[in-house]
Amino acid sequence: MMRSLFSGVSGLKNHQTRMDVVGNNISNVNTTGFKSSRANFTDMLSQTLNGASAPTDNIGGTNPKQIGLGSSVSSIDLLFTNGSVQSTGKNTDLALSGNGLFVVSDGNQRYYTRNGDFEFDADGNYVQAGNGLHVMGWMAKDGNLTTSGEVVPIRVPAGKPMEAKASTQATYTNNLNSEVPTITSLTPSSGTPPTATATPANPVTVKMSDGTTYTMTNGKYTVGHSLPLTTTLTVYDALGSKHDITLYFTKTKTDSTNGNEWTVSVDPNGTANTTIREKDGSTTTVNLTPATLKFTTDGKFNSGAGTINLTLTNGATGSQTVAVGLSSLTQYAGSNTISGKANGYAAGTLESVSIDKTGVLTGTYTNGVKQTEGQVAIAQFNNASGLTKNGDSLYQESNNSGVANIKTAGDLGCKITPSALEMSNVDIANEFTDMIVTQRGFQSNSKTITVSDEMLETLINMKR
Repeated sequence: MMRSLFSGVSGLKNHQTRMDVVGNNISNVNTTGFKSSRANFTDMLSQTLNGASAPTDNIGGTNPKQIGLGSSVSSIDLLFTNGSVQSTGKNTDLALSGNGLFVVSDGNQRYYTRNGDFEFDADGNYVQAGNGLHVMGWMAKDGNLTTSGEVVPIRVPAGKPMEAKASTQATYTNNLNSEVPTITSLTPSSGTPPTATATPANPVTVKMSDGTTYTMTNGKYTVGHSLPLTTTLTVYDALGSKHDITLYFTKTKTDSTNGNEWTVSVDPNGTANTTIREKDGSTTTVNLTPATLKFTTDGKFNSGAGTINLTLTNGATGSQTVAVGLSSLTQYAGSNTISGKANGYAAGTLESVSIDKTGVLTGTYTNGVKQTEGQVAIAQFNNASGLTKNGDSLYQESNNSGVANIKTAGDLGCKITPSALEMSNVDIANEFTDMIVTQRGFQSNSKTITVSDEMLETLINMKR
């Protein structure tokens, strides 16, 4: 029998395999996260008719005489190039770019996928649509996220409650106007200038350095001081009830040599206590010892009360202390822009969940607080092409893929696009071209078999 018959048969089988690969690629041209494959050929063992001979003094060397015995499929490579990213508008969809895969699990087996068609199920589990596999990652506790531990199924139940948190700290920022007008004269209905206390029964006429005048019916005023700048600081108690505390900032000293001074208090009269009436009819006593702030001549905080303690006493929640930081304030010419913000919040309920480009899930609650809920894990392999396909766009580790290195997307140099899916990386133009080449190769090998058969038939006919 002729060797060419067997070579032709091997060529037919190999091109049939290659066509199977091409057909599978084209079949999955619209499969989310699909990675195309390619078939590579190699020649088979060659039969040596004569070995090579070395040159001598009298004659040159000769090359070996070898006849190849056909071809074989050397490898079927999985091409892990990125597919195009298509926006879907579904906020739980994720598209992954770079050398990485999402981690999913059925509780017993761990799989890896590029299909980011995810959603929340009835129990709030973040799962892969279609098969219900849990998306793995790290869960935050009270908004604090640690990604150094083992990955777990991500779960964010709808309507998740958030407990109220009492305010413990507050910070004032931005600017106090160094050119704020100051009092040049007082005309009280009773009392002796330069210090006067205004009441509804005894109003005080205040004349300012910019020429303006005011008639005041409340507060204590001193020549050389500014009018109190009123600010509101919102704090929450242990029950989540909101308290709006008024703090007054008054410029009390103008000194171009050593720097200006301001005083902060909770009462326009400069006393240490005040009482506020809440919406429910209860009262809260606020205590703050008036404090002095000193600024340098170039407008920066210099010394004085960098932090002051604000104490609230309410019959429902008892006593509460809030540390108010003031050292971030500046004092430049311009306008008064200071604002205070305290931590703490009222109780709330999870309203929505969003996911950013690092895979962090952030919950937005009805109390206006945004809190980190968890983060999606990404796996990276030294040889992603060596993964074993399990169908349903899932892969598992193989002997030649390496062990999964599970980190965050940022740690592995990957990028997540929320509200989008990665499309198949199949190139139709390449596949059609490869189909034509495969078809011609198959036809050529079939022709080799046909011609070899005709040659054998001619040989047999010699006997007739």
